Amino acid sequence: MFITFEGIEGCGKTTQAKLLASYLEAQGCKTLLTREPGGTSISEKIRTILLDVDHSSMLPETELLLYLASRSQHTAELIIPVLKEGYIVICDRYTDSTLAYQGGGRQMDMSTLLELTTFASYNLKPDIVLLIDISVQLAMKRINEKKHDRLEQETTEFYERTRKRFLDVANRESDRYIIINGDDDIESIHRVISKSVVQKMKDGLL
Repeated sequence: MFITFEGIEGCGKTTQAKLLASYLEAQGCKTLLTREPGGTSISEKIRTILLDVDHSSMLPETELLLYLASRSQHTAELIIPVLKEGYIVICDRYTDSTLAYQGGGRQMDMSTLLELTTFASYNLKPDIVLLIDISVQLAMKRINEKKHDRLEQETTEFYERTRKRFLDVANRESDRYIIINGDDDIESIHRVISKSVVQKMKDGLL
């Protein structure tokens, strides 16, 4: 029972992940909310390195390997054991972010990314991926309203490539992806998400 939230910066996925976790808990589901990069002590330290604005010289290959190191620790130490205990795990980003950000934004080789993400995630795939899709123009507006981390300093072109790759993957894997229009207000988006997840449960996916 593994649900992930994806989307470019500023899409609102973190807020929606928290709302869904609270909703499922209120329905009596054992639920764990976590995030990437992060989720464990080691992974959170790697997150600090990745998002530090002083690390603007970080190479794409270094960035990729740090994300994968964080994911490997997070998956083995936290996600897999909790899934085995019967929890629904909700994760703010997972492997699809690597395919979109490194594959689309950084334009790295997809076959290499697929092989490495499979290795780092122990072949674990989300049952549902909720992609909150917004325009890059709206994302930039939202990002500019707060203090930037390293990734939030990227160019419009970078985010256009990242968004396109998210949508490409979503269209190829429509059985597990749900694309959500992120332009609406927070409560309306939450209602769409909770209804979609409950319907998947009724359909026997979870």
